[in-house]
Amino acid sequence: MNRITKLVRELRKNQTPSEALLWGKLRNRKLNNHKFLRQHPIIYGSDHLNNPLFFILDFYCSTKKLAIELDGSIHNNQKEEDASRDKILTSLGITVIRFRNNDLVNMEEVKSKIEFYLDNKAE
Repeated sequence: MNRITKLVRELRKNQTPSEALLWGKLRNRKLNNHKFLRQHPIIYGSDHLNNPLFFILDFYCSTKKLAIELDGSIHNNQKEEDASRDKILTSLGITVIRFRNNDLVNMEEVKSKIEFYLDNKAE
């Protein structure tokens, strides 16, 4: 098993409460029949030793190329890294929407925002 697969499996096993909450609304095509994957790796290049460079997206709808990222308090200290990551993902044609963990208290608003992106992103 390669290191990406191992890391993805570990992240899926140890999802945060916020990830579990949103996953419950997205899984099994619950949101407008769109298929979402959780903890999905996106490889965007390789380093000088030919090791893959990759990101693991919290949630991803491949047909719409839509990534959903949940930001906990750690993201307060990594705004530049998040912006750089989003720029790379955007260059791959992936739209990234971010929610703070505490945004999930208004789940209907979160779902509405996701639906807006799903409805307005070409396949």
